[in-house]
Amino acid sequence: MRILVTGGAGFIGSHLCERLLAEGHEVICLDNYFTGRKVNIARLLDNYRFELIRHDVTLPIFLEVDQIYNLACPASPIHYQYNPVKTVKTSVMGAINMLGMAKRVGARILQASTSEVYGDPQVHPQPEEYFGNVNCIGPRSCYDEGKRVAETLFMDYHRQNGVDTRIVRIFNTYGPRMLENDGRVVSNFIVQTLRGEELTVYGDGSQTRSFCYVDDLVEGLVRLMNTEAEDIQWPVNIGNPGEFTMNELAELVASTAGKEVSIKHLPLPQDDPKQRKPDITRANELLGWSPTIGLEEGLVKTVAYFAETIQT
Repeated sequence: MRILVTGGAGFIGSHLCERLLAEGHEVICLDNYFTGRKVNIARLLDNYRFELIRHDVTLPIFLEVDQIYNLACPASPIHYQYNPVKTVKTSVMGAINMLGMAKRVGARILQASTSEVYGDPQVHPQPEEYFGNVNCIGPRSCYDEGKRVAETLFMDYHRQNGVDTRIVRIFNTYGPRMLENDGRVVSNFIVQTLRGEELTVYGDGSQTRSFCYVDDLVEGLVRLMNTEAEDIQWPVNIGNPGEFTMNELAELVASTAGKEVSIKHLPLPQDDPKQRKPDITRANELLGWSPTIGLEEGLVKTVAYFAETIQT
């Protein structure tokens, strides 16, 4: 097939492009390099089935493709709060442009949504049926609400125009090619540990997250895109249900890197979720998917990547 990956030079997108090429597909990688990097896909440039286009999804583009993975959007708080208006535009206008293309050419399209649509959840773990607890005017709302509107658009294009849509709600994902300055907790802890700095923990460190290794996530994306299961247009959680406090993660990172660390505590950011854990029953039943790489194993690979790439 001929497959478009928006945000294809990003952390997750580059791994997805590699996977699709390995399966024999033609891949078009589209990215504006706000958080994506050419180095992530440099090894793919000599592949005759790979095409790279510099483009912003907020602007229309016309391509003939069979499938579209719409991953384009800054996903870390530092980056999506840097220009919140542009973040909303990327989520909403990008979804409209990609859905319009899918409608015109009859392509199947997958939207990379997020666990942030659940906000600071009052239901734990979070099933797809939960409507969430989101502050629609807070500093994180540009991302949270942008993704929620994108989901609305996907469902309406499916109901109104018959577009073959998929929605995946991605929970915290980590692995090689994360940006060292993206402000996410895994990359923060690893970079700070390798540089011999204090680990920054917000609040008392008792808040929890669930961490999915990028290879497991990509497997879930590909299965969701290609399944013919009924009612597959409804959102599907993809994430690792293993739950860790920030204090536990700090200890794991330190032991994986073989370093002694100290911790400094800072105030908890506004609207920062206290708990985050996916209910993956739907993914397991519809896709036969569940994660296979535990946090300890994934951290070994991720620490090794940062040890080779960052300046200490």
